[in-house]
Amino acid sequence: MKKTGFDPQKYIEEQSKYILERVNDYDKLYLEFGGKLIGDKHAKRVLPGFDEDAKIKLLQKLKDQAEIIICVYAGDIERNKIRGDYGITYDMDVLRLIDELRGYGLEVNSVVITRYNGQPSTKLFINKLERRDIKVFTHAAIEGYPSDIENIVSDEGFAKNDYIPTTKPIVVVTAPGPGSGKLATCLNQLYHERHQGNTAGYSKFETFPVWNVPLKHPLNIAYEAATVDLKDVNMMDNFHFEKYNQVAVNYNRDLETFPVIKRIIEKITGKESVYQSPTDMGVNRVGFGIIDDEVVKDASKQEIIRRSFSTECDFKKGLIDEEILNHMKLIMEEVELKKEDRVPVAPARKYAEKIREHSEVTDMPAVIAFELPDGQIVTGRTTELMDSCSTAILNSIKVLAKISDEIHLLSPNILETIQKLKVNDLHSKMTALNANEVLIALAISAVTNPTAQLAYNKLAELQDVQAHSTVMLNKDDEQTLRKLGLDITCDPFYPSENLYYI
Repeated sequence: MKKTGFDPQKYIEEQSKYILERVNDYDKLYLEFGGKLIGDKHAKRVLPGFDEDAKIKLLQKLKDQAEIIICVYAGDIERNKIRGDYGITYDMDVLRLIDELRGYGLEVNSVVITRYNGQPSTKLFINKLERRDIKVFTHAAIEGYPSDIENIVSDEGFAKNDYIPTTKPIVVVTAPGPGSGKLATCLNQLYHERHQGNTAGYSKFETFPVWNVPLKHPLNIAYEAATVDLKDVNMMDNFHFEKYNQVAVNYNRDLETFPVIKRIIEKITGKESVYQSPTDMGVNRVGFGIIDDEVVKDASKQEIIRRSFSTECDFKKGLIDEEILNHMKLIMEEVELKKEDRVPVAPARKYAEKIREHSEVTDMPAVIAFELPDGQIVTGRTTELMDSCSTAILNSIKVLAKISDEIHLLSPNILETIQKLKVNDLHSKMTALNANEVLIALAISAVTNPTAQLAYNKLAELQDVQAHSTVMLNKDDEQTLRKLGLDITCDPFYPSENLYYI
């Protein structure tokens, strides 16, 4: 049984109360939301018991008082920047986010295109939004931002950018990812609100690092591992300590920019800022939801290992440089972790070596090991009919349903027919059936086959299963496993010498 280290109800109550207290100081509060608004898998992994949709449920609780602005950087649209978790571009993620927010009954005020200067792909995206009756505003880059305060807070700075009309006391500013211009949008709004005679404030809602747990706590180190590509480094908030003689944790970018942000706010409002530190600016109360520190430490260490595998794979793919890879290695050494501390790693590698010993295969055999909720290890390997992801899923749900290994859930004849369609008619170069194709076949078979139905009903129990692959998975299998709720890591090896068909 999975241990719990976090109380989500206590957290939501504490967090909503604290935000409302902050709102009381202003006519309107612009609340910059960092991290993922929906589906925060990182928080769920490091804080066992955390609801991955806690932020959106928090907003739902405040929905009568809140509206949402979504920012996206024009440059990210132009270069088709991809979200690794969903495998979609940032512009498509804006559309996904709008649908999700509307599904929760939350009001989306508009989309802001930041640092816009007429980029062609961004123009098309603006057209797409406006023709679906979504309000769009554009903000140009401001010369000297964020250091040239005189220019920023002037007719040549914020005054040139659109004011976004809002009506609710809480305005949440969110985005598909970092660097989208959320802070600049908030400050731009403060400037215009001031000139309209309104008292507006700014706060930041960033879940990690957790300011009121120790700097070297695995929970905060796990955040550093998660943002290793951004080169974020956790540090003690010296501003907070000097003012209050209280230790608080923040990260380098916020600490570096705090003096400038503070001065911009003071320039806009014409009075001294109420914030004496980056921690003051934040409204995060997640640390108060921790109910078992040891459980959180263990989960955070597992997340660091998971991120280490991810970093090595990104380096193999050419997505990051060696400096980032080396930083990740230092993080692993700092917490005294090794890859094999992740339970499914050794069984997957051991089975792959066994296959290689008894065959003429020179490439690393594709094997996946699942660690089931009761601790059992189930493996799957690539065969002529199915890839390792498919076989591991079928083997696992058979174990969960207590179905004998000798019984076929899917007839080999059916699988061969599907494979012929895939290869001969659809002209696919990847002959083995992937997880998505096999799951569709299983769903169809479950209609007439009671044994297949029994196994099919166990798919939900794969939620939160830990898995490891001896080779890097293709995007289709990776996304299928994520949708099933598994946490997968991979060794940094390609399954073949092919450059495109892997």
